[in-house]
Amino acid sequence: MSHTDLKYLKNITEGDTESMREIILLFIEQVPEFIENLKRNLADGKYDELGNEAHKAKSSVMIMGMEKLGHDLKALQIATINKTGQETYPQQVQKFEEECLAAVEELKQELSKQK
Repeated sequence: MSHTDLKYLKNITEGDTESMREIILLFIEQVPEFIENLKRNLADGKYDELGNEAHKAKSSVMIMGMEKLGHDLKALQIATINKTGQETYPQQVQKFEEECLAAVEELKQELSKQK
């Protein structure tokens, strides 16, 4: 199963493989930070910060073509603003972690093909 779709990235970089590589590497670098911040804010009950982190992560996952996850992050962000659905936050953070870690592995394989 493919977790990423690099069509959008290819489009915005006009197919420049070096630019694509840099953006993919940045995403790979950001994912552990996003996961750590989401988990910490969730554990600390800092839901405003959780929503802010979801907002930051949303742009990155959308660039990698992870549209469903991007929409899920938007929903999490809105839920934290409206202070609703707090019982779903742990599952949403877990889903983000699982999907992004799988995407990172997929992207690493993609980068290894480009060498």
